[in-house]
Amino acid sequence: MYVQFNQATDYAFRVIIHLAELPEGELANSQAIAEEQNIPIGFLQKIMRSLVKGELVKSYRGVDGGFVLATSAEKISLLDVIEVMEGPLDLQRCLKEESACTKGCNAKCPVHTSLAVIQANFTKALSEVNFAGLVGKYKEER
Repeated sequence: MYVQFNQATDYAFRVIIHLAELPEGELANSQAIAEEQNIPIGFLQKIMRSLVKGELVKSYRGVDGGFVLATSAEKISLLDVIEVMEGPLDLQRCLKEESACTKGCNAKCPVHTSLAVIQANFTKALSEVNFAGLVGKYKEER
């Protein structure tokens, strides 16, 4: 078993990068995003609903409608997208809910305290990677 983000989260990363690459205020329609990012349109619509609900993306209806980032790419981190798509990161149940520990030792458990540190470091690292930086790296590599 291994920890892995789901396919929707991977696609959401692509969507945010796509929108972050656009000139400020330019809208992208679903069809263009789906084609350029190789995302099935039905799946993209579900992802866009999540990103809009999570306030990372704004949606505009109509013939000239589309999607745009709700805030600057500098303010959107990998952690933001992960939490919108998958919920809060919890490496182990007892980190979220101490009553989930079947042994009842909670924070005294050496595994619990070690995983709490690892989780804190992991979430901090994810929160420090923003999409403006990712777009800059992406452009350099092309």
